[in-house]
Amino acid sequence: MDKSIQIISIPNLLISFIPVLVVFYVLWKWKQGVKTSIWAIARMVIQLILVGYVLTYIFESDNAWIVMGVLSIMLFSSSWIALRTLSDKRSELIVKALVAIVVGGVAVLILISQGVLMLDPWYMPQYLIPLAGMIFANAMNSVSLAGERLTSELTQGVAYTDARNTALRAALIPITNSLFAVGLVSLPGMMTGQILSGVSPLIAVRYQIMVMCMAFGSAGLSVALFLVLVKNNFSENAT
Repeated sequence: MDKSIQIISIPNLLISFIPVLVVFYVLWKWKQGVKTSIWAIARMVIQLILVGYVLTYIFESDNAWIVMGVLSIMLFSSSWIALRTLSDKRSELIVKALVAIVVGGVAVLILISQGVLMLDPWYMPQYLIPLAGMIFANAMNSVSLAGERLTSELTQGVAYTDARNTALRAALIPITNSLFAVGLVSLPGMMTGQILSGVSPLIAVRYQIMVMCMAFGSAGLSVALFLVLVKNNFSENAT
């Protein structure tokens, strides 16, 4: 297979904004707040361009301390965002959310990067940062769903153990659906990107299996630990 990736020129990239402009027109015509969508698209472009420059610098620096610093920021940010659905208990639960994502996410990251990929050096940023991003974001979303569902169940007077079990099941619904759909309904981002860059589909499949396993594992471990750690914070409902 041709291993070269198709380079998108700026003029060609602008073509992808045509459907965006059509949606803008519809929102404007129907008076549905087109300014919010314009701001969202603008922020997306600016943020991705900035991230591109930052990642280029990190990749070229080849410095373990810089990589560790980036991972630390990702962990703290994901822990804070995960508690968005529990804003009234955010400061109270932030340490427990951080511990849950660190234990569940970092453990999976180490296993994948050192046991599966055997990165050399271990901090190889081209692999470690994208993998960490997928793992931490997945754990973050799952913890957020679990926290929201746990609160909802307890508010209705459900005993803590039953509420915990329901929250765990609810938090795993998105990743479980992805496991069922992958290959049938969708080709996930990593697999699609590798195929577009010329990698054999059979090799891309191996990477995608690895990604799905680490997503499910990090979600389950982080959510389970989070639900165990926060029990005392809901002691009035715990049984």
